Amino acid sequence: MKILFCNYEYPPLGGGGGVINALLAEELAKRHDVSVITSRCLDLSPEETRNGVRIMRVPVPFRRHMAAANIPSLVAFVAQGIRYGRDIVRRERPDIINTHFALPSGPVGDVLAQEIGCPNILSVHGGDLYDPSRWTSPHKHWLLRKWIAHLMRKADRVVGQSADTVRRAHTYYVPGLKTDQIPLGIARPPRIDADRKDWGFGDEDVILVTVGRLVGRKSIDQLIEMMPHLPEGVRLMIVGDGPMRPELQALSESLGINHRVRFMGSVSELDKFRLLKVSDVFVSTSQHEGFGLVFLEAMASNLPVVSYDKGGQTDFLEDGVTGRLIRVGQRETFKKALLDLLADPGRYKAMARRNQEIVEAFYIEHCARQYEELFEATLEGRQ
Repeated sequence: MKILFCNYEYPPLGGGGGVINALLAEELAKRHDVSVITSRCLDLSPEETRNGVRIMRVPVPFRRHMAAANIPSLVAFVAQGIRYGRDIVRRERPDIINTHFALPSGPVGDVLAQEIGCPNILSVHGGDLYDPSRWTSPHKHWLLRKWIAHLMRKADRVVGQSADTVRRAHTYYVPGLKTDQIPLGIARPPRIDADRKDWGFGDEDVILVTVGRLVGRKSIDQLIEMMPHLPEGVRLMIVGDGPMRPELQALSESLGINHRVRFMGSVSELDKFRLLKVSDVFVSTSQHEGFGLVFLEAMASNLPVVSYDKGGQTDFLEDGVTGRLIRVGQRETFKKALLDLLADPGRYKAMARRNQEIVEAFYIEHCARQYEELFEATLEGRQ
């Protein structure tokens, strides 16, 4: 097949939605002709081929950060994606388009599919339907809800990556819509050696690690505020960057715990797995996750997971089995659960071993095979 992905973010831009798209595209490129339409900003090149995937970037003004988009850049992608994308699809003639994110990618994929008369599969990622931390979340605005519902009805198929995402699609957009659920997948972690001393940690330290963009939805301030109540030997490692970093660093300083909280910034994939490998427990106070790729990466890195329970992670996390799963917003319960777990290293190490067994079903080859079967079935149905 000739497969075209349409996604406003694609590495190095953005977060988990772009990362999974890249993993999926590269896996499918082993057997198919795969290309991507995405955003070009900062110093990114207009076109390149990476791991068998041809990446075509349309110029999008206003975006100033690799890690996070802003509203003007999202609007610009709709206009520029359609403008430049029409020429691209006429030239490339893909058999099928897979559009990731209802907004802003959804309108682009819809128009481009109509342009050449090919099927369009719309993959929704959770945050594009429901994000309780942002006033801009589409589920809070009547016009955006109607627009997304229209795009869902027009798509040949709609894919949600978790039960939570499918439920939001039905609750806020199109009740009863036939929706496919395909869990996301991660790459198998590299076999690496890592020494915590290389990162300035001692053998006696207990390292909590969190990975993600430093944005409001992640509520990393809650983790920082818990630190004074945890034993002195506990360290918090924050991997990732974003617009809230100065504010979070100021909070750490005001609490007098700078020596216990480390901001690692954006790191390479290899260093991310090195940092996970030297850690003891993965923690997340995110208010909602459409799926939660980083939880799977932590599980694959032999870590128990302590997180809130709102989002797609509930498809594979289980309280007392994979770590602790706390009702969202219950900070005191989260802190107590963390204290209890840290007091029993044997227990959390047993959870870590169990996590390595559970994560086997969530590697990218399984996700790619399900998408491949969906694409083939859709094309057969069109014929």
